[in-house]
Amino acid sequence: MSTPFASDDSDGSALLAREAAGDNAPAMSISELSQLLKRTVEDRFGFVRVRGELSGVKRAASGHLYCSLKDENARLDGVMWRGSVQRLGFAPADGIEVIATGKLTTYPGRSNYQIVIERMEIAGEGALLALLEKTKARLAAEGLFDAGRKRAIPYLPRVIGVVTSPTGAVIRDILHRLRDRFPSHVVVWPVLVQGQGAAPQIAAAVRGFSDIAPGGAVPRPDLVIVARGGGSIEDLWAFNEEEVVRAIAASTIPVISAVGHETDTTLADFAADRRAPTPTAAAEMAVPVRAELAGTLADLEARRQRAIGRHLTQARERLDQRARRLPQPQALLAAQVQRLDDWGDRLRRSLGHRTELAAAQLARYAGALRPALLEARLRRERERLSALRLRPEAVLQRIESARGRVDALDRLRRSLDPEAPLQRGYVLVTDAAGRVIKTRAAAAGESELTLKFADGSLTVVPAGGEPVAHRPAKPRAAPVDKASQQPKLL
Repeated sequence: MSTPFASDDSDGSALLAREAAGDNAPAMSISELSQLLKRTVEDRFGFVRVRGELSGVKRAASGHLYCSLKDENARLDGVMWRGSVQRLGFAPADGIEVIATGKLTTYPGRSNYQIVIERMEIAGEGALLALLEKTKARLAAEGLFDAGRKRAIPYLPRVIGVVTSPTGAVIRDILHRLRDRFPSHVVVWPVLVQGQGAAPQIAAAVRGFSDIAPGGAVPRPDLVIVARGGGSIEDLWAFNEEEVVRAIAASTIPVISAVGHETDTTLADFAADRRAPTPTAAAEMAVPVRAELAGTLADLEARRQRAIGRHLTQARERLDQRARRLPQPQALLAAQVQRLDDWGDRLRRSLGHRTELAAAQLARYAGALRPALLEARLRRERERLSALRLRPEAVLQRIESARGRVDALDRLRRSLDPEAPLQRGYVLVTDAAGRVIKTRAAAAGESELTLKFADGSLTVVPAGGEPVAHRPAKPRAAPVDKASQQPKLL
C-alpha cells in the first residue's frame, strides 16, 4: 500500500505540523513552557503564608528538608533549604500543624509546583500544646518520669555545674545566690537557651558533665543545674525537646531543673531529680545558708550587664532585619540543587543494576574462552602452516600487491556507487519501471514514485496525482544495470 506524499489538511487532520506566516501561536518547547510557568508563579506568589499539617517530612543527606503541607481538601509539596532548616526552633515531624512562610515556585523535573519555605512556625499555642502533650505521654510511657528514678540532692556539693546562657541574667542570679548562701566552685557550660540549636547544645552539656572523669583538669560536678529565665511557651520550647529530656533522665549526676518562673512547666522538670520554681530557688536548693551578704554592687553590675545585653540584643535584631533583605544564595540554585538530589538517588539505583548486567555478560563471554579450545585451534593452525611450506617473503609480497589492487578497486567502486550519497541523507527517486527521475516535471508526470533511502525504500504518489489503482499500467521497461546505466537482458 502506498503512503501519500502530501495530503490536504483543510479538515484539521494534517500529518505534518506547519506554521503559517503570521501565526501568533508558535509551538514552544517543554523547557520554554516550564520556564514561563516558573516565572509566572514566582512573580505572582513571591511571598505567601500557608497553614497546614506536616506530612512526609524527610531530611536529605544534603541537609535540605522535604515535606508536604495538607488540610482536609488539598496538599502542597514544600522544600526548605539547609540554611533555613538550621534556623528552625523545633524539630519538624509528621502531624504538626505549622504556618510556613516562603514563595511558590515550580519544579520542571516533575511538572509540579511547590513552596520554598523560608520560615516555619508552629500554628499557635494550641498546636504547640498538643505537640507537648503528645511528647509527654510517649516519654511517660517509657518510664522517664517515674518517681522511683529520682535521686536525692547532695547536701553540700563541692562543685556545681550550671547549664545556661553565659550572657543572661540567670547565671548571674544563680552565682549571686550561691555567693550569698554558701560560696561554691561553679562550672558553667555555656549554651543557647532558646531558638535554633538550643536543644542540641543543652543535651550535649548535660551529657558532657556526666562524661567528666573524677580527678581530671576540670572538676566533676556533684550537682547539675539546668536553668533559664521566664518566657512564653515558645521561648521555653528547647526544654521540651525529646533529646534534652532524655539527656537529663540519663545523667549520672543529680539534676535540678530551673526553667522559667514558678508557673512555667516543661518536660525537663519531669525528667529532672528536682524541680525549682525559679533559677534563684535552684541555687537555694543546692546549698544551705551561710551568711547574708550585702548585694548593692552586685545589683548594679547586674543592671549594667542587662543594659549591655539589651543593647546587643537590639543591635542583633537590627542586623537580622537587614540580613533578611539580602537575596538568598539558595534561591539562585534552587532547581539545580533539587535536581542534583534527584539524580543522586537515581545514580545509586542505576549503578547496582549496571553491575549486575556486566557480571552476567562477563560470565557468558568467559564460557567461550576455555584454554582447551584455544590450544586446540592453535595446534590446527600450526599444522596448516607447516603443511604450506611457503617462503614468508614471497607470500607477504604477493599479499601486499593483491591488497593494493583490491584497495584501488574498492576506491573506484565507492566513487562510482550511485547509492553512496544515500548515507549522507540524499534520496534516489525512480519511477515504476526503475528509471531515475532527475526533474520535477518528470516526477509530476508519473503515477507513482519510489524514494530510496539509506535504510530502505518508500513508494509515494505525487501531489495531485491519481492513486496507482486508478491509472492504467504502463509497459514495464527492461531493468537497467546501475553501473553501466544500460538495459539488462532477462
